[in-house]
Amino acid sequence: MDRNEFIKMMAGAKLYDLTQQCSIYTPPWPMEKALEVHFFKRLTGAFGGGAGANGQIFNWSNTVGTHLVGERAFHSGGRAISEIPLKDLSGEGVIADISDLVSDYSVYTPEMILSKVNVKPGDILIVNTGYNRYSWDQPDTVNPNAQGGVEGKEFGYLVRHPGPSMQFYRWAMDMKLKWIGVDCGSAEHPMNTPIRRWHENHFKLADQKLCDATGKHWDEVFPVDEYYELTHLEMPKSHLVMVECIVGDINKLSNQRAWITCEPIPFMEVESAWSRVAAYQAPDNMKAEDFYAAMESAKMFDLSVPFSVQSPQWANYEPLTVKYTKRVGGQYFGMGRNGSICNASIHLATHMDGEKHFYPRGRTIGEVPLDEWVGPGVVADISHLVSNSSVYTPEMIESVVDLHDGDILIIKTGWGKLGWTSPDSDEFRYMIKHPGPSPDFADWIAKRKIKWIGIDCVAADHPMNTIQRIWHPKTFQEANEKLKRDFGKDWDEMFPLEKYYQDMHFNLFPKRIVHAENLGKDLNSLPSGRYYIGCYVQRAMEAESMWGRFVAFAEG
Repeated sequence: MDRNEFIKMMAGAKLYDLTQQCSIYTPPWPMEKALEVHFFKRLTGAFGGGAGANGQIFNWSNTVGTHLVGERAFHSGGRAISEIPLKDLSGEGVIADISDLVSDYSVYTPEMILSKVNVKPGDILIVNTGYNRYSWDQPDTVNPNAQGGVEGKEFGYLVRHPGPSMQFYRWAMDMKLKWIGVDCGSAEHPMNTPIRRWHENHFKLADQKLCDATGKHWDEVFPVDEYYELTHLEMPKSHLVMVECIVGDINKLSNQRAWITCEPIPFMEVESAWSRVAAYQAPDNMKAEDFYAAMESAKMFDLSVPFSVQSPQWANYEPLTVKYTKRVGGQYFGMGRNGSICNASIHLATHMDGEKHFYPRGRTIGEVPLDEWVGPGVVADISHLVSNSSVYTPEMIESVVDLHDGDILIIKTGWGKLGWTSPDSDEFRYMIKHPGPSPDFADWIAKRKIKWIGIDCVAADHPMNTIQRIWHPKTFQEANEKLKRDFGKDWDEMFPLEKYYQDMHFNLFPKRIVHAENLGKDLNSLPSGRYYIGCYVQRAMEAESMWGRFVAFAEG
């Protein structure tokens, strides 16, 4: 299969978004921090932030919304989220719908899974318990016997949901499953967590149900020390990780196979991470086994820089801070785990600038369907054509790559090699002296109907068309002299302020053409060419912009 055939295959594949809406209304795991969103600046100005954009600060725990529970959640010596290869989080898998076999507090087993689907060694396994119906973003479950005539969502989703037997975990490790996903609040049974003590009335109901079924009480079936060794040491050491709160299109895939990917924010310091979970099935004209073989051999290039407290933020924005609120060994009330609260503005590390960042009538990140974030595209390496404060043009892009109308466009200036993780790091050049687009660039992008743009530096606009011009007058003078040498015009003549200030934001976002910033990692060595490109951002419902995982796919 050549490159064009591969891109056509992926573009024609059936795409399913398995991600829960992440909102200030999304219930976190009990006792964890709910998502908090704060505007620290607006287009016309706000305290402490100045004018020029809608900017937000998020305060959150990573147990809100769809998230990957990493090895370090239970085993502090495990791999960081950023260290897990994309191939370990992606592959052929199956969605087992056991909703007709379980009810409140049920314990599910490998036998239940195998009665519904064929699980292969090395698969990804997603368990549909049916408790996704209690997700906050789903319709009410009507029950005339319940208070108010509807069942309580949070208790169903987080406290009463079924969970796995100890044999299930051992079987999963024996099968070398890549990861296990669940459609409810936890991949553990809630009564094997501190919920057992926080909601003792529910534990009594669960214990009685188990005793009626097996003749044994909870601690006989789940010996505490043995359970701890299994879930806190054996599982993370075997690299078996879990993905929780899978919702979205999950019921469309009941008892079906798919190529599944979990794309977490590549955190360095944190034990769990927000994720976008997606599934692909073969196009109508292709056999499933041929599709899975093509995807198994496909190359995945990670275009996302690690997400860290060391990541430099744009200008006067708030950097990332992480506070651990609990540790594996520090919880007297039961099975401990590492847990943290994060605080950051969005415009640091690899992220997508959303419509609302500069266009208040635009869509939030979570309101944009997944199919608008993925598709055919190009990497255009113009690094040999640009230098400090350069202006790049549409002609430069078209000289290095075969760009099609409707593509995703990733512009490689070479500035990714100046990022904070590089041995050649130069933060001032990265932030203040990166190249930017010519005055005709935005119109050309709109004419070519580009889906979205990505850039391997801190902004898609030239820094001298932002407030950096005022903050760095010496650099502006240098850029202005270079512009006159290259184009025969000074800055204000070529870029009149009233038309070109934040050009790529103000002139394109109302057209629903947005851009990603701070791309890097594998992009630094990726040649020009056509690829299938995926932007997998958290489905954040109030966010003006958002972090995510950016991936380029090519044939194997």
